[in-house]
Formats: sequence, structure tokens, C-alpha cells
Amino acid sequence: MLKLLFVGDIVGRPGRDIIAARMGRIRSEHAIDFVIANGENAAAGAGINGTIAKSLLDCGIDAITLGDHVWDQRGFETEIGQIEKICRPANLPASCPGWDHLIIEARGFKVAVFTVLGRQFMNTKADCPFLCADRMIQQLRAQADAIIVEIHAEATSEKQALGWYLDGRVTAVVGTHTHVPTADARVLPKGTAFVCDLGMTGPYESVLGREVAPVISKFLDGMPKRFDVATADVRLSGALIEIDASKANAKKIEIFTARA
Repeated sequence: MLKLLFVGDIVGRPGRDIIAARMGRIRSEHAIDFVIANGENAAAGAGINGTIAKSLLDCGIDAITLGDHVWDQRGFETEIGQIEKICRPANLPASCPGWDHLIIEARGFKVAVFTVLGRQFMNTKADCPFLCADRMIQQLRAQADAIIVEIHAEATSEKQALGWYLDGRVTAVVGTHTHVPTADARVLPKGTAFVCDLGMTGPYESVLGREVAPVISKFLDGMPKRFDVATADVRLSGALIEIDASKANAKKIEIFTARA
């Protein structure tokens, strides 16, 4: 049996700080073999840069995935290709820089991971996530023992549909983007672990990681506001998945939370 922790969206400095402070101990205490984390909000709550990506990898994260904020930090398009353990969404145009998947290894077991962007209520130029997943699975099946799919999407229906669509073909389908952990973690009938959203790694005394007051004010009057990253009640959120190495299917998935 192997254990994989998939960490939900890391938000700003608070999210980075709890990763730095807790990840080493978490890996040791829970005997975790693989850690994957979504890092697309790690730089001031929007995007990521090369320096932050490397610091997260140095903290014990094995692979970093990204989402719709992948290009928010100026110049990252020139940095992404120089960082081996970070990948952009696979259903972005092929002309975009960066890797569309990653393969990590522990104890002689190889895990492939890729992200697809949802298209419902998302203002992104992305191909169909279902057809992209088909293509990526076909490509990766011979290269890895297990495949983990992240769907970075707004609509829970789209996330659930992809989970059922891929049941039995991948080890896990996990959702990110909405920053609120969901209570639907389960192993689907054919052995694929699924959860709609991993939640975020950052400040929970907030609105999706941002200071509460300006967000409320924006809803009330519609005027432009600065949404600074909040700082209180910092938590690491994600899902811990147990993988049967002999069959490469999931035996268990549960939401994982740690406080600062």
C-alpha cells in the first residue's frame, strides 16, 4: 500500500508558510510516499513564480500543478520550462509553454499526474477536459503505474461527471479551484478515488482566502476593491489517498486537514 497526499490550492504567504512549517512532519508521521500540490495561487493569491515554485518543492512537495491563474505572474511563461516538477493544465493550447503532465516515483512505483481545466463558468481557452483526459490517459498508461487526474473547475457537476467518466481508468480524480473542501470523498465502484474539491491551503477566516470586509463590500456596492490575502486560521487542506500497488487502484480516500 502506498499513500499519496494531494494538497488543495496554496494561497499566498500563509499557505506557503504552513507548507514550510508542517510538510516534513506530515510526511513522516503519516508515512506519505507522494505529495502533489496545486500551487496556482501561491504568489500573493494569484499565480506562481519560479522562486516560489522552487521553495515549495524544497519543502517536500514532489509535484506542483496549476490552474486558470497559471499565467497571472508576469514572466512566468519564461520560467515554467526551467522547473522540472511543475505542470500547466493539459487542455491549454499546445503552443503554451511548460509540461502538460508529470511523473514522480517512490519505492519503484510511478505516478503520473495531469490537470484539466473545466469549461463551465470558466473564462479560459481550454479544450474539452473529457477528451483531453482520454488522450492523456492513452499517452501515460505505458509510462506510469498509476494516474492521478486533477480537474480545476467551477461546476461540481462537471467534476462529478469526469469522476464517473474516468472510474476504473485512473487511480484518482480530485477537484480544485473553489477553495472549499467538500464532503463527498469516496472510492467509486471501479476503484477510482474521487472528491469534488480538496479545499485550499491558506487562511480560512476569509472569503476563499481573501480578507472578508472588502469582498462583502464588493457584493454590496459593486465598486472596485483590493482583495488582500487574509492571514487568520491557516490550514493545510487536501486528500490522503491509499493506493493498492498491485492493482494501482484506490483503496481509500479521506479529506486531510492540518492547522498552523
